[in-house]
Amino acid sequence: MKRLLLILSLVVVSGLARGEAALDWTADEVRAVGSHGPWPPAPVRDPSNRISGSPAAAALGRHLFEEPRLSSRQVTCGDCHVAGRDWRDGRARGLGKVELDRRTPSLWNVGYQRWFGWDGAADSLWMQSLRPLLDVREMAGSAPAIARLLREDTALACGYERAFGERPGADDEKLLVDGAKALAAFQQTLVTPRTPFDDFRDALVAGDRAAALRYPVTAQRGLKLFVGRGNCATCHFGPLFTNGEFGDTGIPFFVRPGEVDSGRYGGIARLKASPYNRLGRYSDDVSGVTSTRTRHVEAQHRNFGEFRVPGLRQIGRTGPYMHDGSLATLEDVVKHYSTVSLDRLHSDGVPLVRPLGLTTEESADLLAFLRTLDADTPELPPPPPLCP
Repeated sequence: MKRLLLILSLVVVSGLARGEAALDWTADEVRAVGSHGPWPPAPVRDPSNRISGSPAAAALGRHLFEEPRLSSRQVTCGDCHVAGRDWRDGRARGLGKVELDRRTPSLWNVGYQRWFGWDGAADSLWMQSLRPLLDVREMAGSAPAIARLLREDTALACGYERAFGERPGADDEKLLVDGAKALAAFQQTLVTPRTPFDDFRDALVAGDRAAALRYPVTAQRGLKLFVGRGNCATCHFGPLFTNGEFGDTGIPFFVRPGEVDSGRYGGIARLKASPYNRLGRYSDDVSGVTSTRTRHVEAQHRNFGEFRVPGLRQIGRTGPYMHDGSLATLEDVVKHYSTVSLDRLHSDGVPLVRPLGLTTEESADLLAFLRTLDADTPELPPPPPLCP
C-alpha cells in the first residue's frame, strides 16, 4: 500500500512538472461527471422505422442524401448539412430559396434524439427528414417526383429492394416516406468519436489518477463549474449533454419586425396535425409504445419561445450558435449565459436559466472544458455501390 501511494505521489509530481494537475473531486462530483458517459452509447433502433439499423438502408440513405433529383431546385441534403463542416452549413440562418428563420443544426448524434427540429415538430428522424424535402422554401420536392425517381433509377430501385425487400410500388406517398426512412437510417450512423473529456471521465470513474493527469487543469476547473455552481448539467446532462427537451434561453423571439418565432408552441401544433407522426399509418411501430409521447404532449403557453436544448459534442466546431444563429462564437455563448437578462424570460416559464456572473477566469475555464467535447472526425468515405 505504501509503495502504491509512493508511485501515485511520483506520478502527480511528474505531472505537475509538466504543468499538469489532477484536482480533487468529491464523490458527488465524480457521479455527476460519470453520468455524462460512457461514450459511444449503444446503437439505437427506431421501432417506427422498420429499416432502422439496416446497412442496406443506410447505404440507400447515403445515396439519397447526395441526390439532387429529390429537389425541384436540384439541391441536396448535403448542400446544407456538409460532411466536411460537421454536417451543417456554418451560416447564422439556413439558406434555401430564401433565407430561413433558424440555423441549420449539425446532424452529429441526431439518431439519439427524442424530438427533432428546433421546435420538436417531428417525433422521428424520418418524419424530420420529410420536412425539408417538401418545404417550398428548401428542396421543394414532391411525392410523385421522388416516387418516380425511386422507381425509374436503376441503382436506386435496386438499393430500395435491398433495403425494403421489395421493388418500389405504385403508392407515391409510401415511397416518399420510405425515402425519408432510408435518409434517417443513414443519419443514424453519424456518431461523434471519443473526445479528451471521455478519456478523463473514464479515468475519473475508474480512479486512474495517472490517466486523469492528461486532462488540462483549466478544463477540469471548467468541468467542476459545469456540474456545480454553473448548473449547466440541469439541461445539458447525460452522454449527449442534453436532456432532449426545450427551454427559453433568453434569446429574442422576433425574426423580423412584427413577426415572432413561437418555437415549441408552434412545433407541437404542427406535430399533432401531421399525418406523418408516430400516431399515423406510416409508423412501423405496431405496438404503439413509441407513440405515447406524441399522444400526450400538449402545447402550453410557457412553450412559446422555447427551443430544443442541443447536445454539446462538437460544440466548439459547430457555430454560430442558438436556434437563430445570433451568437457567433462560443465565447459569445458563455458571455450570454453569464449576463442573461431575466426580463427576457417568460414570467410563467420554468426559470432554468439565470445569469451565472462568471469571472474572466471562470469563463476561460468553462470554454476550456467545452472544447474538450470536440474530436477530430474521419473523412467520410465514398458511398458504397447500391448493387455491387
